[in-house]
Amino acid sequence: MRELLSAEGVRQFLSYFGVGGIAALVEWVVFFLLEYLFSTPYLLATVLAFFVSTTVNWILGRTFTFKASTYQNKKIKELILVFLVSAAGLLLNLLLMYFFVTVLGLDTHIQKTMSKIAATGIVFFWNFFSRKYWIYNNK
Repeated sequence: MRELLSAEGVRQFLSYFGVGGIAALVEWVVFFLLEYLFSTPYLLATVLAFFVSTTVNWILGRTFTFKASTYQNKKIKELILVFLVSAAGLLLNLLLMYFFVTVLGLDTHIQKTMSKIAATGIVFFWNFFSRKYWIYNNK
């Protein structure tokens, strides 16, 4: 916990928040376009949007947030780990979307998009802590 509250930990979190914010916007726009404009089923749109945003998140996170990485010459291994963590996040995202849309009945286009935003916010914390303490833990 002390490491997270250090100046470097706070900088990393704020950087990841900015990077995550950009990736989230990408995810929401892709989701909305797929679900609303192309009538893609909402769970498939969730998966496709998540993969696009995870790629954006990895590129920006690697560039701005987790620069000092143990994976300097092992980008493929790093990318695989990022997508494994993201796959767990995707599962959580899908469960949340199913809960919001199917169980709670939030099934208009706007409600689905708002559900997507809420699910993304919850999964954000999983992604940050997994990356910080598992993937990019330089100890």
